[in-house]
Amino acid sequence: MSLIDTASYVIHSVFAGLWTGSILFMTLAVIPLAVRGNLDAGPLNTVTGRFKILSRTSVLILFLSGGHLAGTQYTTSTLTGSLGGYLVLSMLSLWFLTAGVTEVAASRLADGSGRDKVREPARKARRFFQLGSVFAVLLLVVSGLLSAAGAGLL
Repeated sequence: MSLIDTASYVIHSVFAGLWTGSILFMTLAVIPLAVRGNLDAGPLNTVTGRFKILSRTSVLILFLSGGHLAGTQYTTSTLTGSLGGYLVLSMLSLWFLTAGVTEVAASRLADGSGRDKVREPARKARRFFQLGSVFAVLLLVVSGLLSAAGAGLL
């Protein structure tokens, strides 16, 4: 394995963990506080803005590093005709879904907190963050399965 491939694996794993962690943090810590009204609009807007930056950065880096890894390790026939290929395509689908629902969630939260509202936007964003959390955890599960398949354990 080349140094570039190794660096891509490491960068991909780090940003996958950061992205998943940030989505889970928003879902399990920030949203419940906001729904109960225990957060003011200013701090909620700040946290949401930082989440958006981390999320968008992660989406871009995961796309680039994952694209590099898929491009160097798979051909069209192995991508569509092997367990590893199916797992990569599953990851790509989950990546799109996670990116989409978390962007919608963060936008709903930011729109409301920009109007000095907290509870209503948190309620509107909650289901999207929950769905994003499920997708993000599934991404990590599929990643583990892909690693096991690559190691010959599946």
